[in-house]
Amino acid sequence: MKTLVQSGDLVRVRYGCYATKDVLADAKDDPCLDHAIKVAALMAASRRRDCVASHHSAARMHGLELLHPPGEDIITITVPPGRKTGRARETDVVRHAARIPGDHITDFRGVPVTTMARTVADIARTSAFVQGVVIADSAMRRDPTVKPQIRAVLQECQGWPGVDLARKVTEFAEWAPETPLESSARAVFHEHGLPPPLFQAPILGVDGRLAARADFCWPEYGTIAEADGADKYRIRGDFKAHHQRDSRIWMVGWEVAHFLWDELFADPADVVARIRFAFERGTEPAVAGRRARFPQAVVRR
Repeated sequence: MKTLVQSGDLVRVRYGCYATKDVLADAKDDPCLDHAIKVAALMAASRRRDCVASHHSAARMHGLELLHPPGEDIITITVPPGRKTGRARETDVVRHAARIPGDHITDFRGVPVTTMARTVADIARTSAFVQGVVIADSAMRRDPTVKPQIRAVLQECQGWPGVDLARKVTEFAEWAPETPLESSARAVFHEHGLPPPLFQAPILGVDGRLAARADFCWPEYGTIAEADGADKYRIRGDFKAHHQRDSRIWMVGWEVAHFLWDELFADPADVVARIRFAFERGTEPAVAGRRARFPQAVVRR
């Protein structure tokens, strides 16, 4: 083996554990495989047959998106209750103790991992509502049939901490949001009492051509909300295009509320207040009348 290591055909992944260079080359373009190799190395090094990749590691292996993922090298496993969870000095390992029925476990390249449904249930039970919604929406995008499976998992985990929160997350989950940030926004809006928005709604201008595709849209209030990155308008041309776009939207009777993603998490109440103010303007007779003049611009639910 020393010769293979010296030649580069074997590469150390963890103390006492190696992978072939070909497998590692494949993992460079496959984040799911890359993390599975790290998990497999941990399991081999610990010589345990009863641990299962779970929580954030399972999410990575299933290709699910997370709002605040831990570092890429952090490995999360679950072992049966009452068993020693391993060496505490391993700072790159997060261990949980819980019962995992056989039908909550699947296989990824030979590595035991919680099913997608169990993974969503575990993270939704142990995270804030917004974080749970992000992974549940992501699971819905990958498999629109997963919701009944999550419900079944939660039924088997009856009485566990956080199950009620996980049920709330599951019923709220949907496939329409395209990114973790869209999922976050709709969760924040829900928690602050806003009605559910439409996503990526097309807004047509006075000429009937596409004027904008709104991040969030409330047709009944004549309002759209746009989530901007902090550096979105640093270039003068970008700012000009942004101004022209908003003008085309206003011409056909829509109100626009802008916010930064950072603001959504730092001061969600302020973001929601701006949207509610836009609701008030958007339902004023003069503004609603302008929309009525351009029926092609009115988005329907």
